[in-house]
Amino acid sequence: MLPRQFRQPAERTRATAALGFALLLTLSSNIGQTYFIALFAVPLRADLGLSHGGFGGLFMLATIASALTLVWLGKVADSRDPVMVAALTLALLAGSALLLAGADSVLWLVIALFGLRLFGQGMTSHLAMTFTARWFGRERGRALGLTFLGYPAGEAVLPILVALLLGLFTWRWIWVGIAIAVVVILVPALFLFGRGLPSDGSIETPGQTAQAERPSEWSWTRAQVLRDPRFYGLLPGILAAPFVITGVFFHQLHLVEIKGWSLSDFAACYPLYAASGTVAALACGWLVDSYGALRLLPFFLLPLAVGLALLGSGDSIATAAGFMAAMGATAGAATILWAAALAELYGTAHLGAIRALVVALKVLATALAPAILGLLIDQGVGLDRQATLLSLLVCASALGLALMLPSLLREHAAPAPRSI
Repeated sequence: MLPRQFRQPAERTRATAALGFALLLTLSSNIGQTYFIALFAVPLRADLGLSHGGFGGLFMLATIASALTLVWLGKVADSRDPVMVAALTLALLAGSALLLAGADSVLWLVIALFGLRLFGQGMTSHLAMTFTARWFGRERGRALGLTFLGYPAGEAVLPILVALLLGLFTWRWIWVGIAIAVVVILVPALFLFGRGLPSDGSIETPGQTAQAERPSEWSWTRAQVLRDPRFYGLLPGILAAPFVITGVFFHQLHLVEIKGWSLSDFAACYPLYAASGTVAALACGWLVDSYGALRLLPFFLLPLAVGLALLGSGDSIATAAGFMAAMGATAGAATILWAAALAELYGTAHLGAIRALVVALKVLATALAPAILGLLIDQGVGLDRQATLLSLLVCASALGLALMLPSLLREHAAPAPRSI
């Protein structure tokens, strides 16, 4: 359903095109996500003679390099035509898929993984959320919620599809097919949706965003954001969810073992994660439009804190179900809230550069989490005991956001420009 502010045919056309464009990008981002690449880990490692640790180390190296590159590359969302930037991103994603298909050495594998992580997980998600947050004003939350649906759609369909294809083709030919599909299907569809968008990326008629948007001269640059103490106060809240969720997912086999669950029973809880994430994202979108994203920040981490407390205290499979549902709720809400909150706090003129920095920091957190939690496991601190400690950490992050709320709600002028 389109946001209700678009009542005229031309407005509905632009809104439909914008949502379709962004949804296509979030769907495409699944190609570079950890879970999707991991589906090919067994035959890939066998072909290249890599151990679990060897492949994991190379993957972490590529992920960190992509995060650092995104800080620089993500700024193009502020200054270039959205359609051309997105089309070039998908073309480079297809090229990375071809590189992976032909990788016959560690060097080419790292280059291919770098491209998949940068143009898949990084840029497509970044562009989708940045453009949506900029294009929509008063009903930004609902638009972001609809854009989010590309993630669970891919998570629901792609693993099943890959499992079927692996029974028919080698992993290399499947990646060739992925590259062809991106070029033949996704890129033309992107141009089709892009035809309904004006070149400046604005889809709302004058006056529609007067109450939701600040003037462009009010918007902060990334250099100014880096001099804002509030930004550093927000970082624990920004990084807590991706750090915890990635760490738990990476060590899920250890969790299953110490809890005495079967892997199949735990895997059956994954739909709860996807379903709760979808519901939370859509509900959060409505709440953002009603109350503003900043007012919701102290609350979105609470489901994760409760889920971790459950995980630390219970051993039944029902505990796993409750934890997955709670974790999914926070993951879905976080995606919507931070995209909207950064726009509310710092404006939209330089949102691409600001979000690129935030996304890069989140990717770094996801790269460090498996190593830190794994080190604690090696020291005898199991994931069940860590869950209790992580719950307290998440609660502290939520409390920090609550204490910052009065400052966040006050309108702050950007500091004087300074070149860096």
